[in-house]
Amino acid sequence: MKKIILLLFSLSCFTVLRAQDTGLSLYVLHFSDKGVDKIAALNPSEYLSDKAIERRLKYEIPFDEADIPVQSHYVDVVAKTGAKILTRSRWFNLIVIEANTDMINEISGLPFISDIQLLANNLKSQNALISSEKPSFEKETITPWTDPITINRAPNAYDYGAAFNQINQIKGQYLHNLGYTGEGMTIAVIDAGFNSVNVMHCFQSLRDNNQIIGTHDFAEPGNDVYATTMSSHGTSVLSCMAANTAGQMVGTAPKANYWLLRSEVGAYEKIIEEYYWVSAAEFADSVGVNLINSSLGYTTFDDPSTNHTYADMDGKTTFVTRGAEKAAQKGILVVNSAGNSGEGTWMYIGAPADGDSVFTIGAVDATGVKAASSSIGPNYDGRTEPIVAAQGVGTAIYSPAGLGSGNGTSFSSPIICGMTACLWQAFSGLNNMQIIEKIKASSSQASSPDNSLGWGIPDFQSASATLSLQNQSVEKKLTLYPNPVTDKLTIGFPVSIQGKYNLEIVNVHGKIVYSYQRDQGSIRSIQLKDIGYLPSGIYFIKLSDRTSVYNGKILKM
Repeated sequence: MKKIILLLFSLSCFTVLRAQDTGLSLYVLHFSDKGVDKIAALNPSEYLSDKAIERRLKYEIPFDEADIPVQSHYVDVVAKTGAKILTRSRWFNLIVIEANTDMINEISGLPFISDIQLLANNLKSQNALISSEKPSFEKETITPWTDPITINRAPNAYDYGAAFNQINQIKGQYLHNLGYTGEGMTIAVIDAGFNSVNVMHCFQSLRDNNQIIGTHDFAEPGNDVYATTMSSHGTSVLSCMAANTAGQMVGTAPKANYWLLRSEVGAYEKIIEEYYWVSAAEFADSVGVNLINSSLGYTTFDDPSTNHTYADMDGKTTFVTRGAEKAAQKGILVVNSAGNSGEGTWMYIGAPADGDSVFTIGAVDATGVKAASSSIGPNYDGRTEPIVAAQGVGTAIYSPAGLGSGNGTSFSSPIICGMTACLWQAFSGLNNMQIIEKIKASSSQASSPDNSLGWGIPDFQSASATLSLQNQSVEKKLTLYPNPVTDKLTIGFPVSIQGKYNLEIVNVHGKIVYSYQRDQGSIRSIQLKDIGYLPSGIYFIKLSDRTSVYNGKILKM
């Protein structure tokens, strides 16, 4: 399977210009260490946002050496050899470079290099035109929307317009009607470009409410991801979640916040794009996203020597899958399309959809029948794939050309990602893997999953109904006053608590700096009078009793 990129127009035949070999190749340089004392350097506030730190503390995810950035001095020394630095990974402590043999010989003598891996040999000029023509079964298509659009607002909170079926199929309107529309959740969309998102009417509410937090191009740093020269694949993917045009199309998470991250280059399919993807995922972690939607997949490449095999689809071999697994370990819920190779010689899901902790999404049509092109499982180690499915045939989407009908798992994935964000908003005390398990249990084939649709089509109404607040250790927000605080802090609870409870104050390093336990009658608040000794900074308050966890954040002056 090639990368899953939406073709908005028919490709005409053209002459492919081939450049002479440049003598340059791609190499992965693995560093022996981070160049600092790892204990002293574990100061997450230096390289993780408050939101990222809060996620780690909330789900009790430890900070570790993988969080420490790549040593910049090492990178500078490598660059002085003339090698071009293309990307880096703090999780795996490596960089990818473009270099010739002389440069590599010099680099190999550096004391902090533990391993040099040839990634791709004999690079062609980046200015060469490379045909991106794909077999028809690997293409995703989009056509203008021509079916009549029925007004269907009542009794729902939104008039979904053309998107009604894809919302109704997974009972998503139930969460929307309860007010869970993704507000407070942050989704990173890792894709190939977001052509015209900054001007399209369907995203006006995102712009008005500052819901697009930022953008970044990891494949070609400095580019404008909104440019009309960019792919519009990410534009259409985003619309499945974030479009908000009443009577035309409303996405599954219209109130969520979004980071738009480009890791993919539409003109070619190269293995380095896996490394760009991981760099994007690391950035998403650092800024504190809750979910990643990735409607991308990797199996074979323009350079056949870098191709993956089905045996590589074991959840632990490809670099992009290892990165997706690491993102999940950091508390991010990673949603990935299964792929569109179901009718081809490569029928199976690609990477990173093969990851054990990745929420892999297949495609069905409007009636719930599996899309013929939707990639199947199992992955190589025998695990059932995909996990669930949503509408990926005749899906309502937006492109710069307007409202359209799209075919492909690229669109079923964000439908599920957005609605998962809404469910997680409602039950934020659950971690990423618990949320996935609840969705699986609600799905149409939960009793007999298979390798076509996995656990089937989710029912988010059922998933929500089974998640009773009384039966879950659901996080509730504390009232903290004053905030900022100097010495005395009043902590209020949203409901009365009684019996045994435990109070902890945790600093940004994850260290408990204040703790006590009490066993007493019903109370609604407590006051701490002795925290003036704490150094200035951000602290997280955690109070737990037998049934619930209560959290808050203070700024100590």
